[in-house]
Amino acid sequence: MGYEGSDIDFAGASPTFVEDLYRRWLRDEASVDPTWGNYFRSVEQAVSAPSWAKPNWPPTETDALTAGLDPTQMQPAPKPAKGGAGAKAAPRAEEAPSAATAKPASTDSASVEAAALDSIRAMMLIRTYRVRGHLAADLDPLGLASRDLPADLTPAYHGFTDADLDRPIYIGGTLGLDRVTVRELVEILRRNYCGRVGLEYMHIGDVEERRFLQERMEGRDKEITFTPEGKKSILAKVIQGEQYEKFLGKKYVGTKRFGLDGGESMLPALEAVIKYGGASGVEAIEVGMPHRGRLNVLTNVMGKPYRAVFSEFAGGSASPDDVGGSGDVKYHLGTSSDREFDGAKVHLSLAANPSHLEAVDPVVLGKARAKQTKLGDNERTKVLPILMHGDAAFAGQGVIMECFGFSGLRGYSTGGTIHFVVNNQVGFTTSPQFARSSPYPSDIAKMVQAPILHVNGDDPEAVTFACKLAIDFRQAFKRDVVIDMWCYRRFGHNEGDEPGFTQPLMYDEIRKHPPVSAIYAERLKAEGVVDDAWVAAEEARVVGLLDEEFEAGKSYKVNKADWFEGEWAGLQQARELGARSGKTAVVKSQIDALVPVLTEAPEGFNLHKTLARILDQKKQMFASGTGFDWATAEALAFGTLLQDGYGVRLSGQDCVRGTFSHRHAGWNDQKDGHRYFPLSTVDRSFQVLDSPLSEYGVLGFEYGYASTAPKTLVLWEAQFGDFANTAQVIMDQFISSSESKWLRSNGLVMLLPHGYEGQGPEHSSARLERYLQLCAEDNMQVANCTTPANYFHILRRQMVRDFRKPLIMMAPKSLLRHKAAVSTIEDMVGDSRFHRVLFDPSAPADKAVKRLVLCSGKVAYDLFDARDAAGDQNTAILRVEQLYPFPSDVIVERLKASPDIETVVWAQEEPKNQGSWNFAEDLVEACLVEAGCKARRPVYAGRAASASTATGSAKRHAAEQKALVADALGHIAASSSAQAA
Repeated sequence: MGYEGSDIDFAGASPTFVEDLYRRWLRDEASVDPTWGNYFRSVEQAVSAPSWAKPNWPPTETDALTAGLDPTQMQPAPKPAKGGAGAKAAPRAEEAPSAATAKPASTDSASVEAAALDSIRAMMLIRTYRVRGHLAADLDPLGLASRDLPADLTPAYHGFTDADLDRPIYIGGTLGLDRVTVRELVEILRRNYCGRVGLEYMHIGDVEERRFLQERMEGRDKEITFTPEGKKSILAKVIQGEQYEKFLGKKYVGTKRFGLDGGESMLPALEAVIKYGGASGVEAIEVGMPHRGRLNVLTNVMGKPYRAVFSEFAGGSASPDDVGGSGDVKYHLGTSSDREFDGAKVHLSLAANPSHLEAVDPVVLGKARAKQTKLGDNERTKVLPILMHGDAAFAGQGVIMECFGFSGLRGYSTGGTIHFVVNNQVGFTTSPQFARSSPYPSDIAKMVQAPILHVNGDDPEAVTFACKLAIDFRQAFKRDVVIDMWCYRRFGHNEGDEPGFTQPLMYDEIRKHPPVSAIYAERLKAEGVVDDAWVAAEEARVVGLLDEEFEAGKSYKVNKADWFEGEWAGLQQARELGARSGKTAVVKSQIDALVPVLTEAPEGFNLHKTLARILDQKKQMFASGTGFDWATAEALAFGTLLQDGYGVRLSGQDCVRGTFSHRHAGWNDQKDGHRYFPLSTVDRSFQVLDSPLSEYGVLGFEYGYASTAPKTLVLWEAQFGDFANTAQVIMDQFISSSESKWLRSNGLVMLLPHGYEGQGPEHSSARLERYLQLCAEDNMQVANCTTPANYFHILRRQMVRDFRKPLIMMAPKSLLRHKAAVSTIEDMVGDSRFHRVLFDPSAPADKAVKRLVLCSGKVAYDLFDARDAAGDQNTAILRVEQLYPFPSDVIVERLKASPDIETVVWAQEEPKNQGSWNFAEDLVEACLVEAGCKARRPVYAGRAASASTATGSAKRHAAEQKALVADALGHIAASSSAQAA
């Protein structure tokens, strides 16, 4: 027993305890909690009073809660008959005995006590089935899982003897019954909760949600029923899936396809989601799934032509020759299509994904959220995300928890996801007992109180019913639902695998086990729905179609790529390298219009005193046209893009204020706490969101959002750059490679705070080298800007060009407030633009330059200061603002302008094995050769190779920094002195 607020947790109470409590109450009402007393009083009143005088049975929802009962186990009390001709008058209130005071005189105390005990025990029995009935459900098609009936689901556990089984007991409308024998009660409960569908839902706190599920599961007549035509359709879909897998197995022997064999009931189930979803208002479904069963879903659910898949098996291109790219294996590819049921058209989109298990999940959620935003689907009923999972991955992958964590958050909620777990009861070669610490793979879903439907995959009707219930629940409550379909893998992890090595008993049973279609067909034959001829004809029809498509696949050609349609219309693939800056400058009137937005609070708004000073400083910037800092330039980029009709979405940990208290995109009233977003007054599409403490999930979400909203500048900001380490899967498998693998462009911006300020190895480095290592074939951009104006332009460049590329920004820390890292208004208007390379503002004359230092990021300011302090008249410093695509043309031009250059240095703060040196060395050397420079190879200046990113000693950091600057400038004495220190 336990308390939560005023509620008593009745779920764990034993019948003996409750009976003892009741008897104590009979002896002395004051000896038990009043809430229990109210409940017992209601029970006695109900079982002894005439039917018209049962005002408190079943107890009211409030009474039930305070008594610790689940109010959804009680049916509403009958309403009095309405007046009118022939209506029987209801008794006056004063005629009905008061439940608070009266025990009926017409019934002796012993009878009342016995009847009340029967009702209490019956209600305890019902509740136990609701909580634990799923443990005895018939779920395992192979019959290998131990599913013995728990003792507390037996009548004896609740105090009923054999002599009690056929005595009617009053249960007050529960299960739709007024009175019922214990025998029939148990039969009904076992049919409802221990059949081929096992429901877990009593962990849900919301009463209406529990009642919704109970009304669809409980009762004498709550059997799973389909019309004969519906049953034929289900069987036809299963046959279609099975024959397709067999066909692939015969035509492509030994080829991996990760077949659905054993889980074919998923196909009619997904059809049910589409059909019933469309009927309830769903217009678009975003689907994510692993590779198992994907070929079947692509063709038999999504509608991809069989001939296209057969062509790919034969080595044909999955895209036109002129598109290029590496392509990917067949079971990673996505597609989109329109399906129509009963006049309701639903657009389906299956996201391409890598083999990294569950990595596609946040991507799909981001895509769904973007589409909801585009459609104005604020109720989130028009766009539905469906995620399919393997059982081992669902229990084992941490991103699952991150995605569940999005379900109720502003800016991330999608109105509920349907999760379909294909529970093969093994992960690769690992049996469940070694793969998870919970009874079911779906237990993680309890963190968001999602209902969980466990279902036997050998029963396609049960699986289809579960999906219909899931879509109904999701549309009604906008919450996640999980379907855990127990099945098996007929051919092991893949078709070339030998599963008998590790699961001999399971696969001995699988070899004897008939396919789903055979089991279901026999059932329908027994019901008289189909006969052998119907089944044979259906199988022959599918095989005939596949034969035709197989022949057509030999000459199949893809007509065109579909990656620049829909929201992507008007955009194209970037085909030529070069500046490609686009027109990023704005007219001054645009900035003028943003001045009051960014500097003035609404009337009556109580600003923080420090923020008020910051706004005053901004007013001075705008008044003088100088001194624009990083945060102001960023706000101007956002604001002008909003003015130009683009959306802006920025998310990350603490990004509203900014990790370094620099951004202040939202202002909090200091008296009532409400938040005001200035740029939302320019356009309501502006979104800036403090994300959950997640990187993997959130970055995947934002990538998915950007893939569906190309006219929105989507940015993710890491709190510190190294935090992106935990999202490396999204970087490797999606951001850097999706265009090459799947012909999918993306304009996502990653802001990664990076810079060495003597604060230790954590949070100094964003691991620039990792991103540069992934750069090839113009797949993305990597930049390390040093001026607010260049940052302004590079952000605007993401939108104003006619193509999209991911942008990896090494964002500043100390430069956010560096006195020299400022810009003027002239740097953002007129003919200004983004500069891939920034020239030295105080460089010596070109012909005087003997030493050229190339660098990137904030180290440039240290180099400027040291060079100027030393009176060096022979060294020029170039800032490489965009590292990839590498600006070789600009560097060559600069080298040619100074023919007497003797030394070219690459200077960086990072250790030699990190940062950009290993990436830039060969590229700079090629520039030297092309320019005919005297210097033939670049020289490195920076920290020595290191296992960690930075020192934890501020003193040592300062010495290292001084030494590398001196080394870069050729000030050997200073360098040696610093190293000695």
